[in-house]
Amino acid sequence: MKFGCHISIREGYLGAAKQALKIGSLAYQYFPKNPRSLSIKEFDNDEAERCKEFCLENNILSVAHTPYPTSITPSDEKRELTVLSLLNDLDIANACGSIGVVVHFGSQISQSDLLASYHLMIDMLNEVLEQWDGDCKILLENNAGKAGTIGTTLEELVQVRNLSNYPEKIGFCFDTCHAFASGLWSGDNNDKLWKKGFELGYIEHLKIVHLNNSRFPLGSGKDRHANIFNGGYIDKKQFHDFLTLPFLNNLPFILETPSDAGISHEEEITMLKNFHMMTN
Repeated sequence: MKFGCHISIREGYLGAAKQALKIGSLAYQYFPKNPRSLSIKEFDNDEAERCKEFCLENNILSVAHTPYPTSITPSDEKRELTVLSLLNDLDIANACGSIGVVVHFGSQISQSDLLASYHLMIDMLNEVLEQWDGDCKILLENNAGKAGTIGTTLEELVQVRNLSNYPEKIGFCFDTCHAFASGLWSGDNNDKLWKKGFELGYIEHLKIVHLNNSRFPLGSGKDRHANIFNGGYIDKKQFHDFLTLPFLNNLPFILETPSDAGISHEEEITMLKNFHMMTN
């Protein structure tokens, strides 16, 4: 299976790909530019192309993640900049040969009009994707909010995609910590959840998994990641049952776990590989 982690681009896009291979990753995630800004980045297309070629030669999958300030339910004053930033992210990721750009599902913008956020998300996606013709997709990620809040159900994710004018340009990213925190995935409800996932058409458009444990209990609504085998509420059996779901076999699993908790990402990836081999 393709286990990997988030990797810095401080050594460039090709440098990130080489670092992924060095630590034993066959997949990795990166910020295409400054993670704390929506600024537009002028990038070296030739270097990005070398990154793409390196990944193809070494059978590595990559995915980009939008900067932290990105929201597909932006305020009016940030809408234009957000659209330009998303197009910039897609352009960079496409040049690097990445699967897509992960974007968090939007947030609630009105207490009186519960549909306003969904309308804005669909409008934003349409505005961006109308201008985009590359292979790279926008990948909508499930939120970690309390059960019942926006972006925590498969139905919401699928419906936003379906109502877009460009559903073929949209896929999904499933985050295990977020799903556990929201109550969507308990670790023990795989049969029921993924039966629904197939029925809704979610599974066929799932492109990446963020593999994270949760520092807080099921349904906490708190987005706090823990290492897979240390300090989290999702246990080994639950991860085993999840990792052996056959429809996930060819997807990249990206760790966004703490690297300052006594275990490096390289060590954690090795542990995951060994764990997966021993339990199959």
